[in-house]
Amino acid sequence: SSDLRFWPMSRRSRPKQLLTIFSNETLLEGTLRRLEGLVPNERIFLLTNEEQEAAVRALVPQIPAENIVAEPAKRDTAAAIALGVGLIARRDPTATMVVLPADQLIRDVEAFQQTVRTAAIAAEKTESLVTIGIQPTWPCTFFGYIEEGRQLTIPGLEPNAPAVREVLRFREKPATELAESFLREGNFRWNAGMFIWTIPSIVREFGRLVPPLADFIAKLHGAQRVETVVHEHFAALPKVSIDYAIMERTSHILVVEANFDWDDVGNWIAASKYWPHDEYGNAANVAVTAVEASNNIIFSDPNLSQLHGAPPLRVGLVGVDDIIVVQTRDAILVCNRHEADKIKHLVAKLPREQQ
Repeated sequence: SSDLRFWPMSRRSRPKQLLTIFSNETLLEGTLRRLEGLVPNERIFLLTNEEQEAAVRALVPQIPAENIVAEPAKRDTAAAIALGVGLIARRDPTATMVVLPADQLIRDVEAFQQTVRTAAIAAEKTESLVTIGIQPTWPCTFFGYIEEGRQLTIPGLEPNAPAVREVLRFREKPATELAESFLREGNFRWNAGMFIWTIPSIVREFGRLVPPLADFIAKLHGAQRVETVVHEHFAALPKVSIDYAIMERTSHILVVEANFDWDDVGNWIAASKYWPHDEYGNAANVAVTAVEASNNIIFSDPNLSQLHGAPPLRVGLVGVDDIIVVQTRDAILVCNRHEADKIKHLVAKLPREQQ
């Protein structure tokens, strides 16, 4: 999983969205805070897995217990979304549904809510599947892209609402040269995995494009107990992403251009942008004294100082550049920042209890 990039803070039972690396709230708490005033807690469902369920429940007591559902197996995003569709359809088969990853950093809550409201109106008026497109800032090769067509006029939008456009097509993760051409052309957006649609629209597309998932939604809708259906059928569902299963194949799709800041904070380098920096480019969440040392990233688990009532930590750096050092209760990572992508290879070699 991509959460391995945050070892030793992240573990199997504690993925990126449950960490306080970027601010004093976790990414999951931030995702829920962005919905305040837009969606009441009783209408928010959280999908997690059995390894992480206990930690999620402890972190968000404001979400009704029955709205937190643990998937018994990893089946990728199409099955997860089908589960969400089934849960919502049981309560309101005409509802509008918003799908949000819990591990993204977005700070402009007002603009985020305006974008979601715009997408919801577009989804309801056009019966289309709507995705949110992020303006790319660099030729990234590990996001999918959305190629945009003409702008639509949709009645009922706020005067300064973000643009709603046709989607010409979804583009798979590109090689660097192709990503650079996408940026030059200007009508490409990152696909951030945020989707808005009405339940009838998404049920129609599952029925047309992925019948086994449509059957699963129907079973959930008619079931006396959700848990029974999930335990009997979820693990056998097709393992496929929502992009591949539906978004790349449907002809009923629009994109709303995000007018908010967005970061998927994928590794320690991305996270360190949000910490204090000294004049030598050293980023840290603790005190640093540096001699001929630059562009280092230092992180100490904030829970450590609270645990032992220890005095504040200071890290001294002498003659080192481009090093990542992360300290937790049971591990220390030392890594060249240019090799940060290889942390996952390290994790694979660790004893199971420290993964």
